[in-house]
Amino acid sequence: METVCVFCEALKWKDETPGMCCCSGKVQLPPFRDLPILLNSLFIEEHPESEHFLNSIRKYNSAFQMTSFGAKQVVEGNCMPTFKVQGQVYHLIGSLLPSPEYQHTFLQIYFVGDEEEQINIRCKNASVVNHNLIRQLQRMLHDCNPYIKDFKSAVESLPSDDKDQFQIVIHAERNPVNAHKGCFNKPTVNEVAVVIVGQTFEKRDIVLQATDSKLHRISEIHRSYDALQYPIMFCYGEDGYSISLPQVHPTTKQPLNKTISALNFYAYRLMIRQNKQNHIFHCRSLLSQFLVDMYAKIETERLNFIRNNQKTLRAESYIHLKDAIDKNDADIRQLGQAVILPSSFTGGPRYMHEHTQDAMTYVRHYGRPDLFITFTCNSKWTEITEALLPRQKPQHRHDITSRVFHLKIKKIVSLLTKGSLFGKPRCYMYSVEWQKRGLPRIHILLWLENAITPDRIDNIICAEISNPKEDPILYNIVKRNMIHGPCGNFNTHFQFIKDGKCSKRYPKPFLSETQTGDDGYPKYRRRSPSEGGFTVTIEKAQGTWVLDNSWVVPFNPVLLRTFNAHINVEYCNSVKSIKYICKYVDKGSEQATFAMENECDEINIYQTGRY
Repeated sequence: METVCVFCEALKWKDETPGMCCCSGKVQLPPFRDLPILLNSLFIEEHPESEHFLNSIRKYNSAFQMTSFGAKQVVEGNCMPTFKVQGQVYHLIGSLLPSPEYQHTFLQIYFVGDEEEQINIRCKNASVVNHNLIRQLQRMLHDCNPYIKDFKSAVESLPSDDKDQFQIVIHAERNPVNAHKGCFNKPTVNEVAVVIVGQTFEKRDIVLQATDSKLHRISEIHRSYDALQYPIMFCYGEDGYSISLPQVHPTTKQPLNKTISALNFYAYRLMIRQNKQNHIFHCRSLLSQFLVDMYAKIETERLNFIRNNQKTLRAESYIHLKDAIDKNDADIRQLGQAVILPSSFTGGPRYMHEHTQDAMTYVRHYGRPDLFITFTCNSKWTEITEALLPRQKPQHRHDITSRVFHLKIKKIVSLLTKGSLFGKPRCYMYSVEWQKRGLPRIHILLWLENAITPDRIDNIICAEISNPKEDPILYNIVKRNMIHGPCGNFNTHFQFIKDGKCSKRYPKPFLSETQTGDDGYPKYRRRSPSEGGFTVTIEKAQGTWVLDNSWVVPFNPVLLRTFNAHINVEYCNSVKSIKYICKYVDKGSEQATFAMENECDEINIYQTGRY
């Protein structure tokens, strides 16, 4: 990272957007305070239990969280480097004290009178945690977390004879309603307050009964949303995003009329800054959960804007909606208030459908694309490894992986279009997705003004291992990135094995010359070792294998040298493959099958089915 923001001192790579960190000085948030000695030593690995704590940090956070995380977590296989959920994401909170028939959970555990009993409950709820470390963390939070202090003070102030007549409220805003934005910048009251039942509150306020068996959903735009769910990450109860946070003038620091969006807020928080510590980046798997949680918040803010501005979007004019309502045989039970998710929302069904139609329009106008390129992120790029903290792995920092890969996408697209690597392009399209193993990849379709003729295929696409003596650099890149598997009889547990066979049809047959006669992809030249082809030795945990050209994924040598990553380049030989390719590029995210009460609410359908 060689560029420093002049406004907020964020470290960035040269080609990143100048305002991505702080909107060119319009977003200014207070820095994080120095952590308590215990937590700091655990994060910087100076504590004897640091490695255990960081590897199990989500377990430790769940032992102390005051709200429950409401989402269906998706677990795929034994090793899953990403945090993945399906459907809507929300936080629930219960009462301060449990009903007589229930056990203490979440926030209620803090009010168990005996310290050892608190520790035992936490250890029982969160497996594999260290009993003594739980005790130390519990004492630390009781000392430094303002919510815990104020909750306990509030409970102690409640009359013992009539607790049902009181409620606890956490106001959504620190400032009084309708107060000037420049006033009340510092908290002047406690985080929580005791109020009498029947008092009116703001819609976003968190109102807790002293004793209640019901769970209540917390508004995503409540300032306490983050601190109540992630006490390990925000041990001082730092405020999260709120819709009333104003932008400021970069020079005068005076508040502006515009407010900060959730995207701006978390973009600011998730930047590495010069000479400033950001403990969030030490949180490993908890950081992954936090990123997913906050992205869901960002997307929810956008969806709520769309839901509340349907008239502005002129939703009633959408042709498919009018067709459904105008049908004479329409079932009245299937009609509800229509909520349209327009094509301007990235990732929505209309957005994906529109881009698929664009791709088919390209095919109708320009014919089949010439090349289909799949480019996968390499977690061993120096830009990624140098940005990691000590002892971190790439799967601990998806923020770095995403930023670096975005820069690589800009570079490869520029090389294919402005650089005319394969010839002057007519048009192109691409789609980015995250693989289940935790790395992003991009699918590119490229149309060229001068079509690739069969005699030029071998000059552009190679499916053979390079000569290790003449080109050792390319040989090693192919060995690391472009060898499939191995699978089949070599490795029956490989991910692409279906019904005992490789779903990608490896190993491929040996050929002396490239053949383009069949439908689909051509059969590339793959010379056997007896014909002068080279071999590589692959060592993995499952064993050691000597593999030949039949296991090589087709690539372009120039792209492979430039990016040092898995880059599969395919020649589009048949028009029959175009529909599949275009759908694959714009297939969108995975969706679940479900039933909805109001099938006219496209936002609800999207939120419930998304991954």
